[in-house]
Amino acid sequence: MTKLFDSITIRDLTVRNRAWVAPMCQYSAEDRDGVPTEWHLVHYGARATGGAGLVIVEATAVSPEGRISPWDTGIWNDEQADGWAYILDFMHGQGAAVGIQLAHAGRKASVYREWSGHGSVPIADGGWQSVSSTDEAFTGYEAPRQLETSEVSDVVKDFVTAARRSKDAGFDVVEIHAAHGYLIHQFLSPLTNKRTDIYGGDLENRARMLIEIVSGIRAEVGEGMPILIRFSATDYVAGGWDEAQTATVAQWCADAGADLFDISTGGLVTGVTIPTGPGYQVPIAEFVADRVDEPVAVVGQITTGAQAEEILQRGNVEVIMIGRAELRDPMWPLRAAHELGVEINYWPNQYSRGKF
Repeated sequence: MTKLFDSITIRDLTVRNRAWVAPMCQYSAEDRDGVPTEWHLVHYGARATGGAGLVIVEATAVSPEGRISPWDTGIWNDEQADGWAYILDFMHGQGAAVGIQLAHAGRKASVYREWSGHGSVPIADGGWQSVSSTDEAFTGYEAPRQLETSEVSDVVKDFVTAARRSKDAGFDVVEIHAAHGYLIHQFLSPLTNKRTDIYGGDLENRARMLIEIVSGIRAEVGEGMPILIRFSATDYVAGGWDEAQTATVAQWCADAGADLFDISTGGLVTGVTIPTGPGYQVPIAEFVADRVDEPVAVVGQITTGAQAEEILQRGNVEVIMIGRAELRDPMWPLRAAHELGVEINYWPNQYSRGKF
C-alpha cells in the first residue's frame, strides 16, 4: 500500500494526494503592482494539470512594503485578489486544491529579483524602506527600520485582512510564511530579535506576533479553512532558533487554530553551514512531528516518488512538499504514480496518449 496518493482531510478540505507543490517565488508581476499575470496562469495551471494535490502559490505580500521584490505578487487590494480568480478557476477545474502563502519579507524586502540586479533596490528605482524586528541589516542589504510596538499590530491586521481577501478570492488554504529569514522568522529568532517590548525577550514574547496572526486569521476565515505555517526549524547557529523552539511554538499555534506545519530550515543569516543532501530536512521535520499533534509536511531535495513514499511510510510526516523538482517537471505527481504502480483517475484526458 502506498501513502503518497492517499487523500488527506484537513478541516473542511479533502486533498486528493500528499504530493503538494511548495510555494516558490516567480517574481513575475511585471507591472510591479502585485497582480498575477499570464505567467502565473500557465505556471500554476501546469502544476494542477500535473496531478498535484495542493498547489501553494508563491510568497504573496500582505502589504506593499512586505514584498521581497517589486515584482512579487500581493494580496493587499481587490485588484490583486481579482487577478487570481481565473487562475484559481482553472486549477480547481483540474482537481487541485490551491493555497496561498501570505508573506512579509521584513528586512529582506525591497531587493532585486535575480535576473534584474543585485542587492537592495534604490528608492529611485522603485524600492522602499524595509522594516523589521531589528534595525540590523541582512548581509548585503540596506538596513531596515525597527518597527515600533504599536506598528506590530498593523502587521498582524495586514495578515488577517489578506487572509480574508484570499478566502474571498477562492483559495482553499492559507499558509503563513514564518520561515527563510523573513519578518515573522525575524521576530521568532533571538539572533534578530533583541527587543525589550512585549514582542521581544523570552520565547512567548518572540512568538507573540505569530500567535496573534494565527488567532486573528482563524477568527476571520472561520472554522472550515485550513491554516498552514511554514517554519524554518533551525538557523543552524548556536543560540539561534532551533527545532525545540519550533515544536513548542507550533503547538501554541495549533492551540490558536493552525492545522499543519510545513518544515524547512535556514535563511535568517548568511555564512552558516547547511548540511544539504537528499531529504536533508526530513530528520528535522520528524523531530517536530514527534512533538505536535497536527500533521507535518517536509520539503528539501525530495526528487522521486520512491523517496517520497519511503519518508511517508516511516510514519512521522504526513505530506511531501515538492519544490525544485516541480520546476523541472510539472507532472512530477503523475510520474510518481507511475513509478509506484498506483492507478489514479486524474490523468488529463488531453494527455492520455502520453501516459507512462
